[in-house]
Amino acid sequence: MRVLPDLSSVDAATWNALARHPEPGPTVPALQPFVRYEFLRALERSGCVGAQTGWLPRHLLIESPSGPNGANGMDARPLVGALPMYVKGHSYGEYVFDWAWADAYERHGLDYYPKLLSAIPFTPVTGRRLLAADGDGRRLLAAGLMQFARDSGLSSLHVLLPDEDDEPALRAAGLSIRKGVQFHWRNRDYRDFDAFLADLTQPKRKKIRAERRKVREAGVTVERLDGAELRESHWAFFHACYQATYRQHHSTPYLNERFFMDIGESMPEHLMMAIASLDGRPIASSLVLRDETRLYGRYWGALEHVPCLHFELAYYQTIEAAIERCIPLIEGGAQGEHKMARGFEPVATASAHWLRHAQFARAVDDFLRREDRMIDGYLDELAERTPFRPADPLTR
Repeated sequence: MRVLPDLSSVDAATWNALARHPEPGPTVPALQPFVRYEFLRALERSGCVGAQTGWLPRHLLIESPSGPNGANGMDARPLVGALPMYVKGHSYGEYVFDWAWADAYERHGLDYYPKLLSAIPFTPVTGRRLLAADGDGRRLLAAGLMQFARDSGLSSLHVLLPDEDDEPALRAAGLSIRKGVQFHWRNRDYRDFDAFLADLTQPKRKKIRAERRKVREAGVTVERLDGAELRESHWAFFHACYQATYRQHHSTPYLNERFFMDIGESMPEHLMMAIASLDGRPIASSLVLRDETRLYGRYWGALEHVPCLHFELAYYQTIEAAIERCIPLIEGGAQGEHKMARGFEPVATASAHWLRHAQFARAVDDFLRREDRMIDGYLDELAERTPFRPADPLTR
């Protein structure tokens, strides 16, 4: 087992081979963009993660004890498991919220930070965390992770938004599972956007048409560009829009222009940008990441205000793209009941947690049991508020 301060010494192809899902399917991507070497390394090269940001990389590797020809030595050892991991000095940029736990530690005179975190920085997307070829590899990796957490002396370990294949290994290693909720859009083999609207209840259908009409009547036009079509000027404009969103919320952007330029060059096949223009000048943009099964709505911003433009760029353009490209799912990011009015549906998510302090661990486990029941009830309540028309058993 090795722990690395960055990914510079890891071969990109080797990492990506481990990150590939062993059993991809219609809704399971072969290689999700966020676990790719190129994405994680871009975060490091751009300085978006590092000691100054409170995200200190500590990636965990499991290697075979000998090379393919039996030759010992660090360079000859094949990589059989990997885990993106960070030592965190805060809880910003995680989207699975443990601020109350940190506050409780502080009120009892205990240090919650630094903590150990396996996650994709600034990215609330479920995906592989235990990067291994099979269940045995995942169990080995989870056991190594727990060994490192216990030896580190840090307060706690958190694995955010692992996929369902990771959960059994994390449970077996001693982590507690916490439920959450996101909202995803599902493509029911729609032939076009109107076919999607026809699936909605009349009030929802009317509202979406009215929102899109406002954007058109304002004179706004929208162009969608694939990653290979994006130039430096596109990225500069997009980053200005991205910064504007954070300024409006009186906060600091997590990502910088160098990061976006980096992924634009290293993984363009995973990118799609929508640019809105008014009177011939660009005024807003959104960036979507993608693979063969999903579109991931990520970032949006505008330099001028147009009513309903956010819904057009962040939701409706993405839905149209999914329909045109026959992509089954859209993940719209963290939280947001308002997404249901745009055809998104609630989906359960998970995270895994271990706390060193025995009394706090018991208290958190008790909280998680109660929270699980609340989440189950919340999902049932949301299901009753579906934006879709009841299915006709004779025709649907």
